[in-house]
Amino acid sequence: MAESLALAQEKKSKENAKPSIQGCPVTTAIEVIGGKWKVVILYQLRGKTLRFGELKKLIPRITQKTLTQQLRDLEQAKLVERTVYAEVPPRVEYRTTELAEQLSPVLDQLCEWGKLYEQAHQGSE
Repeated sequence: MAESLALAQEKKSKENAKPSIQGCPVTTAIEVIGGKWKVVILYQLRGKTLRFGELKKLIPRITQKTLTQQLRDLEQAKLVERTVYAEVPPRVEYRTTELAEQLSPVLDQLCEWGKLYEQAHQGSE
């Protein structure tokens, strides 16, 4: 009886389990670059080396705290390199890694799609 109860509980837990999407490349990409600001930061850094203040000026709606956190996340994901120079005052520069540069064609396509979307919705406001 106890054995059949355990089997019934195991079967029920399997039925209620959500299908796993681990290993899905799209899920991985969204986990790494998803959110409101990461793609914008990567777009601004493409092919450039910028200081924190320069990035902040290019993305005026982002808060300093959020920019700091997003840069840390991108650095941890190995998409952004942070270089600290031993100067007074200290100088810190950010640039994209080779891995992040491979996103350039995707960022170009997102930019083009964004323009098309804006054009399609100009008359509906």
